[in-house]
Amino acid sequence: MRKKLFFITILLFILTLPADAVLQEDSLKNSLQVLRHELIAQHLEQTKQLNNSRFITEQVTNQLKEIGDKSAQVSLMLYSQKTDNIFDLTYACQQATELWKDFQTKTRPFHDLITESNEEIARYDSLVNVLSTMYTFGLTQKMKTDRNVCLTLAVSIRRMLKERNDSYQEYIQYYNYSQHQLQALDAYAQKRYAEIQSGIFTNTGDSYFKVLKSVRFRLSQMNTTLSEKYTPNTVVVSQWDVKWIITLFSMILIYGLIAIIINYLSIRFLVTRVMKTNRFEQKSQSFLAKRTCIIMLASVITFSIVLIIIRLFSPSNFVHMACSLLLEYTWMLSVIFASLLLRVEGSQTHNAYRIYYPLIMIGFFVIAFRIVMLPSSVVTLLFTPLLFIDTLWQARMIHKYHKLVPHYDLYFAYISQFVFIFSLISASIGYTMFAVQVIIWWSMQLACILTIAFFKDYLNQYREKHPIKKLSPAKVWLLRFVDIVLIPTALVISFILAIYWATDVFNLSGLTWNLFRANFIDSDKIQISVYSIAVVTILWFIFNYLNLTIRDAIKLYLQRNDPSTAEARATMYINVLQVIVWGSWLLITLGFFKVSSTWLVVVTGGLSTGIGFAMKDILENIYYGISLMAGRIKIGDYIICDGIRGKVSSINYTSTVIDALDGSTIAFQNSQLFTKNYKNMTKNDGYEVGAIQVGVAYGTNVKEVRELLKDAIAKLGITNEKKDIIVRLQSFDDSCITLKILVWLNVLTQGNDIAVIMECIYDTLNNNGIEIPFPQREITIKHQQEI
Repeated sequence: MRKKLFFITILLFILTLPADAVLQEDSLKNSLQVLRHELIAQHLEQTKQLNNSRFITEQVTNQLKEIGDKSAQVSLMLYSQKTDNIFDLTYACQQATELWKDFQTKTRPFHDLITESNEEIARYDSLVNVLSTMYTFGLTQKMKTDRNVCLTLAVSIRRMLKERNDSYQEYIQYYNYSQHQLQALDAYAQKRYAEIQSGIFTNTGDSYFKVLKSVRFRLSQMNTTLSEKYTPNTVVVSQWDVKWIITLFSMILIYGLIAIIINYLSIRFLVTRVMKTNRFEQKSQSFLAKRTCIIMLASVITFSIVLIIIRLFSPSNFVHMACSLLLEYTWMLSVIFASLLLRVEGSQTHNAYRIYYPLIMIGFFVIAFRIVMLPSSVVTLLFTPLLFIDTLWQARMIHKYHKLVPHYDLYFAYISQFVFIFSLISASIGYTMFAVQVIIWWSMQLACILTIAFFKDYLNQYREKHPIKKLSPAKVWLLRFVDIVLIPTALVISFILAIYWATDVFNLSGLTWNLFRANFIDSDKIQISVYSIAVVTILWFIFNYLNLTIRDAIKLYLQRNDPSTAEARATMYINVLQVIVWGSWLLITLGFFKVSSTWLVVVTGGLSTGIGFAMKDILENIYYGISLMAGRIKIGDYIICDGIRGKVSSINYTSTVIDALDGSTIAFQNSQLFTKNYKNMTKNDGYEVGAIQVGVAYGTNVKEVRELLKDAIAKLGITNEKKDIIVRLQSFDDSCITLKILVWLNVLTQGNDIAVIMECIYDTLNNNGIEIPFPQREITIKHQQEI
């Protein structure tokens, strides 16, 4: 049906293509000739299209009749449902809303066709009017002939268009009728949806304790309801008859047993025999420990494939619905067993999957209730005892296996226990259908989490086998993308999907999607919905990945070009990058939240004054920080500030950190470096001048001392070879001649080098018998003679 409708739509589009227009020629004669040629071609085309349009109109009418028949069918199904048959009612409501949406989508091209056809008729009316009233005086015979031919062709084309338009009247009649019927049906379905939603989340029924007080009446009512709903109908044949339900479950049981038997025999005997060979000797013990879990996983996968095949080839709507629900259930089982096989040691596997048994069982009951469309009164009577049993069972599993299973699975068991208790309380006070929703939500949410955990564990195992340092940058960035983008994004989406699937059991997925997109904060200044929050969160993951990856790319590029300055230049580029990346994310976030630009300007304008005064010093430091990172200082430079010597270890927008010579780490505000006139000792060649003074006795040969010292210091090899060692006579002091030695030393070793040079000077002078005078005081004691 969809392919046929697509073909019809394409043909209708071709029918509405306009003819070539006549542009302004150099004379009326040429214009009439061109128009005659184009109208002849258009007339031939319209003749062909008129024959095609009759066929198309017939097809369109048949399509609308089919929609009308389906509308009547859905109407009968919807209007005949009892309130107690909540699963049947929600299914009928979903069919009604989907039929209305489908009608709007499919009939839009036909509606456009009618509009365009009317426009074409009006255009040819104008053309006929111009040609018929054209003044013929002064026209040549050839021009008159062209004018008459054009008029005849235009009238003929206009007549064919009118005939085609008249043929659409039956279509228009069916269209208006179907539109009216489906609108009313959709409105009624939306009303019943609202009642169902209110019944699930707001209107409580009788508590289970009141139900127990009238248990005999309830059992009798349940018996009557089940007899009315599930007694086989021998008068007419229905796809939803109880015989179909029995047949379906018989097929499920048979195919399930076949899948288990096939996988049990093949894995238990054939695969086991292969694994016990010498080739797989190292893996045989692990396989044998996990064999039961492997058989379960293989059986579930085989059963899922069978369900897919049945769904593809079965014409029954009931089978399609049942197979879809069972596939969701088998997906949950598959990810439980697959996750355990990947994560859990062989000795813990048996205990680990047993702790999920209560959730698996209650999930099966819920799916079974939905497939057979059990009346809500029966669900109310049966579901609470099942929850009570399941809660006790889960508590026993936790108590028995809490020391025998991994903490990861134990946490899920505790959450399942909490969900069971919450659902049991909800069902006990009358919110039975809400309890069903909670159970389905947690089942789907756990399936999503385990699916994501499966890929996360596989990623971790890959990293263990392939260390990051040995991988190429492209592979590292790919692994990072999976780790910090895909997996967190999947977690965010899983939360929405789990709720969506849970409500889909009641066929409320459409309402749920509308609820996600509805703004819970809705004003003219800002609008926030669950959907917008999810999108903004996902965008944060993406922009965080871009920030980290581009940062690494910048470092890699700079390191390859100039390793000496790479770290300092990277700091500036990375800081600018962060401003661009997170600024872009902020702007996109404001767009998704539809923040009013006027309101944003008013708020930021009011805050800017106060923030400006409060952040004056911070902004000043940021300004100086940008100036420093532009090249004045780089990481690794040796600077002197406020008498403190040290190596620059980091630079940011507000401060510069120095590792001082005494081992301390000192942070200077960027503005302090400028106000205190810092010295960058490694900006040029990395050497600084060192001045050493030494005194020699009067009478010493200064030239000889100069040469001795210069030779001795040069032999040490710690001075700059490009610059000379200078020894000058500085002053004549009281007890010595003072010499000043100027040497160029590496700034990083300057302190140690001066000590080495001073020791060298001392040894050189001593070895050459040159006295280094020092202050001496002579005391003369005079003895006074006694008189």
